[in-house]
Amino acid sequence: MSVEAVLSRISEIRSQIDTLRGGSAAATAASSSTASSAASSSAFADALATATGTTGTGTATAAAAAAATTSSAPATSVDAGAGTLATGSGATGSDVVADAKKYLGVPYVFGGTTTAGMDCSGLVQTVFKDLGVTMPRVVPDQAKMGVEVGSLKDAQPGDLIIPKGEGHVVIYVGDGKVLHAPRPGKDVRIVDNWYSDADIATIRRIVPAQASATPATSATTAASSATDLQTAALLSMMQSGSAA
Repeated sequence: MSVEAVLSRISEIRSQIDTLRGGSAAATAASSSTASSAASSSAFADALATATGTTGTGTATAAAAAAATTSSAPATSVDAGAGTLATGSGATGSDVVADAKKYLGVPYVFGGTTTAGMDCSGLVQTVFKDLGVTMPRVVPDQAKMGVEVGSLKDAQPGDLIIPKGEGHVVIYVGDGKVLHAPRPGKDVRIVDNWYSDADIATIRRIVPAQASATPATSATTAASSATDLQTAALLSMMQSGSAA
């Protein structure tokens, strides 16, 4: 294969990749009427299939391989719900702990939700409100939110621990410690967790324990993957020595 032929083929393949990225591969295929364009499309698909381990030829195979690099957008809810994580605010369990620590020393006041005084569920509701997540006001309702964590050994910072009877709620901060508003005469504090699995009604995770990939990150990853596939396809075609 001559240098001119290689450069021509590279130009054709790049055009095909740009078309696939723009989601218009089918329209381009329909409007392509020359034999050289059809051959280039098929050759690119074959090379891409070789690089990715897929089978089949043609632009449909190439489009399917490109689509496999994309990921679905995360949920965007900012309201706590049963059986789901509230991901819309972008808050994580670590953010929950960091915000809750702002209220250390606030006195316990039954029904309170401000720095003048708060109770256990008022503290929880206020912390999540600070982070842009809507939570119910009382413990029995808070105990239904988020996803259930199986046991203390699986608990992560920011998870809520609700004992049997659902008369109290504490925020797990990690390393066997919890943050809570205890009772009248006490203030918001961090203490060693005194609950065992046998004492617990449920452990709830309201927001993700760790940050997940954002749509922008996913798009960047997909673009990088497409570039890798392009390189692999070009190398495969040049090594095969085939010509249109």
